[in-house]
This record gives sequence, C-alpha cells and structure tokens, in this order.
Amino acid sequence: MHCPFCSENETKVIDSRLVSDGHQVRRRRECLACHERFTTFETAELVMPRVIKSNGNREPFDEQKMVKGMLKALEKRPVSADSIDLSISTIKSQLRATGEREVPSDLVGNLVMEQLKELDKVAYIRFASVYRSFEDIREFGEEIARLED
Repeated sequence: MHCPFCSENETKVIDSRLVSDGHQVRRRRECLACHERFTTFETAELVMPRVIKSNGNREPFDEQKMVKGMLKALEKRPVSADSIDLSISTIKSQLRATGEREVPSDLVGNLVMEQLKELDKVAYIRFASVYRSFEDIREFGEEIARLED
C-alpha cells in the first residue's frame, strides 16, 4: 500500500476491524517513512456470471433489472424491505455458487421465482404469469393448484 502523503510503499497496519456487517475490513495504517496515518477499506471483489439470454446473446448480470422485476411483482404486498434484500442476496449467492462464468437466463428467472414463492404467493403468481407468458385463465389456475400442493 502506497502512502497517500509521501508515496512510500512501506506501511504497517496498526488496527483492523470488520465493518458493514463483516463485508468490509477497515485498516488503520501508518507510513514507515513519514509516520502519517491513514485508513483503508478492503472488500471482496465478487464477480457475477454473465447471463445467456434465450436468443443466445450474452450480457452482464444486471442486478437492477432483477430487482425491478421482483419489486413490480411485490408491489403493494406486505413484505418487508429486509426480506426482499435477503432474497436478492440469496439469489446472487446462488448464482456465484454455480462457479460458472455464464448462466442461462432461465436459471436467474427460476431463482427469482423460488424466492418470490417463499416471500409472497401472490407476488410469485404475478411474476410467473409474466415470466412464463400465461395466455389464459387456465394457466393461472394450474399454477395456483401447484402452489396449493
């Protein structure tokens, strides 16, 4: 780590603490040349896999796109923001856990549906109806029947 004051590359860590619920490390450092102190923050760089769309195109994982779809399904439903955040984190963890550089878009959609099923059945049906392109009332009934089983 280079000193921001004198650019010396020899510094020592004086103190380390976990911050942001353990997702970040705060380090207090001291330059061995000029003895100035400064703070650095260290976080893990977690790479999300690319998404292979149904038409074969590949694009970076777009968390905002996924969140927007979930929030639309959960609109006016009694689900806490903390529960939604936890579900989003779970989906991202599951995608990273595949260990793949690329994942099919239907995997992302299915993970979202699993989480919505746990959060709120109505939101699940809303999302499924758009995601699976329900065309008539019969398809809604079949999906609701599967939920009841």
